[in-house]
Amino acid sequence: MKLHKWNLILAAMVISLGCNDQKGAIMPPGQKANLQKEVFGKTDDGRGIDIYTLTNKHGLKARLINYGAILVSLEAPDRQGKLADVVLGYDSLQEYIDDSAYQGAIVGRYANRIGRGRFTLNKVEYKLAINNGENHLHGGIKGFNKAIWRGEGFESGDERGVKFSYLSQDGEEGYPGNLHCRVTYILSDDNELKISYEAETDKPTPINLTHHSYFNLTGNAATDVLNHEIIINADEYIPTTADLIPTGQIKPVKGTDYDYTTSGPIGLRIKNLPDQCYDICYVLNKSETSPALAATVYEPQSGRVLEVSTTEPGMQFYTENFLMTLPSKGKGGISYQNKYHGFCLEAEHFPDSCNQPGFPSVILQPGEKYSQVTIYKFSAR
Repeated sequence: MKLHKWNLILAAMVISLGCNDQKGAIMPPGQKANLQKEVFGKTDDGRGIDIYTLTNKHGLKARLINYGAILVSLEAPDRQGKLADVVLGYDSLQEYIDDSAYQGAIVGRYANRIGRGRFTLNKVEYKLAINNGENHLHGGIKGFNKAIWRGEGFESGDERGVKFSYLSQDGEEGYPGNLHCRVTYILSDDNELKISYEAETDKPTPINLTHHSYFNLTGNAATDVLNHEIIINADEYIPTTADLIPTGQIKPVKGTDYDYTTSGPIGLRIKNLPDQCYDICYVLNKSETSPALAATVYEPQSGRVLEVSTTEPGMQFYTENFLMTLPSKGKGGISYQNKYHGFCLEAEHFPDSCNQPGFPSVILQPGEKYSQVTIYKFSAR
C-alpha cells in the first residue's frame, strides 16, 4: 500500500511538471498566485522602503519597491518553463539610490529630453534643472526615479498589483503646478505586466511619464542583447541633433538603420549609428486610444518573447551605452563593463514636445486627467 501511495504521488508530480500552459511555460507544482510585502531597506534619513512581490499562477514574478516605483526584478519562463530574471538592476537599496541610469524606474515629470531645459507656457518661460549637457533629461537632477512613493498592494480576481502615488510639488525641478501622480503595476495570469498612469495638476504643466527597465531576455545579464530579434511597429522616427534634441521633423524609417518594420537582430546595423547605440524615438503606427502593439522582441536562445503595447504615440528604443561607467555592479555581482547588456522600450510622448509646435501636446490643464497604459506581455516559443 505504501509503494502504491508513492507511485500515485510521483505520477501526480510528473503530470504537474509536464503541464504546459497555453504560453508554453511549465507550471511549477503547487504554484499559487500571491502578493507579499517586506522591508527592502532604509534611506540615509531613516525612511523605510518596502518591496512588493507579485506572483501569478504560472510562476511569473515581479518585485517592486516604493523608491522610484522601481521594478527590481521580473522572472519570466523560457521555452522549457525555466524562470529567470529578465531586467537589469541591483541587489541593494543603496545601489538604487546611487544609480544614475534610471534602472527599472518610473521617470518624470517629463521623460526624455527638453532642449536647454526651457519651455514657454502662457507667455511665461520656465527654466528646469539641467542634468544632461545643456539639456533637461528624465525629470531633472531629482526626478520621479529618486522619489519615495506611497505604495499599496492589492489583489483582485486573477490580478495582483501595487498602487504607487506621489505628489510632485509646485516648482519641483522647475516645473509649475502641484502634480498628483498615480502609477499602478498589475501582474495578471495572462503573463502581462500592465502599468497604468494617472495624474492631475492645479496649474498647466507638461507631463510625460514612462517606465525605464533595461531588458535582457536571455535571463543572463552578463551576455549582450545583440542577437535579440525585434520588430517595431513604426514607419517613422524623430531625427535629432547631436545632443539628441528633436529637429522638429518626422522622417520615414525606410532606407535607414532605424528600420525594424520587419524582424531583425538588434546588432544588425548598430555599429553604423552615432555612438554605436540606438537612442531614438519612434512614431508608432497607431490611431486608436486603446493600447496597441508597439514592439515584439524574441530571444532565440531562451525562446522568450516580449510584446509591448501602449496608448502612447511614441516609443524610445535605447540600447544602453554607458552602464560601464556606473559605480556599482549589477545583481549577483555581474559587471556591466561592456556595452549592450540591456535594451529599453520606453512608451512616451515625443522628446522636447513642449518646444515643438508640430508634436502632440503634452500640456496638462487643471481639471483634466493625464492617463496612459503600457503593457509588457511575456511568452515563449
